[in-house]
Amino acid sequence: MCGIVGYVGKKRVVPVIIDGLKRLEYRGYDSAGIAVCGNGEGLQIRRAEGKLRNLEEVIRLKPLDGTYGIGHTRWATHGRPTEENAHPHRDCTGRVVVVHNGIIENYVTLKKKLIEEGHKFTTETDTEVIAHLVEKYFMKTNGHRPSLEEAVRKTVGQLTGVFALAVIAVDEPNKIVAARNGPPAVIGLGKDEYFVASDVPAILYHTRDLFFLADGDLAVITPDGVQLTDFNGQPIVRQVQHVTWDPIMAEKGGFKHFMLKEIYEQPRAVRDTTLGRISQETGHIFLDEMEINEAEFRAAKKVNIAACGTSWHAAQAGKFMIERLARLSVEVDYASEWRYRDPIIAPDTITMLISQSGETADTIAAQREAKAKGSKTVAICNVVGSMITREAAGTIYTHAGPEIGVASTKAFTAQLTALYLFALYLAQLRGTLNEEQAKDAIQELTRLPGKLEHMLTHEEDCEDLAKEYVRSQDFLFLGRGIHYPIALEGALKLKEISYIHAEGYPAGEMKHGPNALIDENLPVVIIATRDPKDALSMVRYEKTISNLKEVKARSGVVIALATDGDEEIKEAADHVLYVPPAPEELLPILEIVPLQLLAYHIAVRRGCDVDQPRNLAKSVTVE
Repeated sequence: MCGIVGYVGKKRVVPVIIDGLKRLEYRGYDSAGIAVCGNGEGLQIRRAEGKLRNLEEVIRLKPLDGTYGIGHTRWATHGRPTEENAHPHRDCTGRVVVVHNGIIENYVTLKKKLIEEGHKFTTETDTEVIAHLVEKYFMKTNGHRPSLEEAVRKTVGQLTGVFALAVIAVDEPNKIVAARNGPPAVIGLGKDEYFVASDVPAILYHTRDLFFLADGDLAVITPDGVQLTDFNGQPIVRQVQHVTWDPIMAEKGGFKHFMLKEIYEQPRAVRDTTLGRISQETGHIFLDEMEINEAEFRAAKKVNIAACGTSWHAAQAGKFMIERLARLSVEVDYASEWRYRDPIIAPDTITMLISQSGETADTIAAQREAKAKGSKTVAICNVVGSMITREAAGTIYTHAGPEIGVASTKAFTAQLTALYLFALYLAQLRGTLNEEQAKDAIQELTRLPGKLEHMLTHEEDCEDLAKEYVRSQDFLFLGRGIHYPIALEGALKLKEISYIHAEGYPAGEMKHGPNALIDENLPVVIIATRDPKDALSMVRYEKTISNLKEVKARSGVVIALATDGDEEIKEAADHVLYVPPAPEELLPILEIVPLQLLAYHIAVRRGCDVDQPRNLAKSVTVE
């Protein structure tokens, strides 16, 4: 979850690295540092606790410069978030420095052995052992000094755990050695300049040509280019990707926060995820990046979906879409729990992994568990070339563009869109939808962006509600069927950015406990939308209205989410937020928008850091 940026080239190195670190702030961090070398100045390090502005002030008071360097934003795991524990870390000689994202599980054993050999440690971190190991293997022996990459290669052979590393040394000028085993690392290829970073936004302003390191890759970056080998020193090749994201997409574009900007980008994200994958004339769905053939999809007896956080909520909604449309059994698991229960996976099971970044450690582990048990895997992901897409037999990319805010918004609606496309695709292959039904479904999908744009013109309704409930200490979100995952996601958005305790619950379970919480101080958000063309939807709606009345009978405050035209609900609810009509399986994509806006405006009024909530990181790349 830490951020790494490294640069070799002709530009002033410090501004390049600091700018890159700023573009990785969304990952979450509690300290930062930079190390540069060259121009006859030797190795120089600056570090600071807290935000990057603190590091910038340190640099202002004590400037540094060089021709190559590495920078880091740290999210503490081993050792307190202090300047002393901030990266980069140096060895005993002060001639080697390293930045690291991940966890070294055997660092205690390594540290003990290194101390016995005479090494002196100055921090509480697991990372410092890496610097000392590189020093150990980089020392001259019989007048010969190994190359820095040789020393790093021997070092990673000693490490147990997960890591992305970048290492520089005084004795090998204009060289950065990067290695990956777990957390993401991307190499950027510019004109006479080269980059290493934890994520794409850090380098987009300099180049769009890049490739991701795979586990077991080691890159040597110099002004002459990038040499790539595995940990055993064998040359390898990775395909260069040309990223189409416009760097401006990573800026706020006039919005107060990235999160609000990304909420407003949802119509485009849904539209772009759909483009090129549908035929309105024939009703066909085209999922081109599939190595799983149609016969295998027809023969599948079950779909397993593993995901974490917001992606897990999308998976839960996807379960309803697939089961309803394709009549195929779906089981959804938290990726962080799934492999620890030794899941039963048959060869005729399709396993789907959902991850915005494609680098979520638990999701990658679940994917590998499924593959080891003989299941073909399909990835839904927003980042081209990321780990889960490289290891999947098929991928559905969500074309949401870079998502900077820690609280996921447009990635979620793009994932729901991808899941709906997948459900339609399976339904067509399995014969559970005829051509006319498929055409109707696609027509409804193409109308969604316009409906989302219309909803965003009513942002002030959510802002008014935020003014009224900004001091509430608790919220309850209720939904039934496919709308229950949206209640969960609405509660998650509120709690993660406003720090208000919020809970999502199946509305039908009210009598089994949650009724005890209801009083005049508890706002209860009830998703009470309906699709009049769908009999099951109308049954669900009537049951939800009964739950609404239960809440009112106990003096609860009801904020209802309803479909345009439903005037009767005004008589029962204290407040109503309306969404345009849509088929039952598509309503979740509309419903989440007012819940995102409500959470956003409450958080802003509470003075919270909306884009970087405390204790959270954008991409969870370690367990």
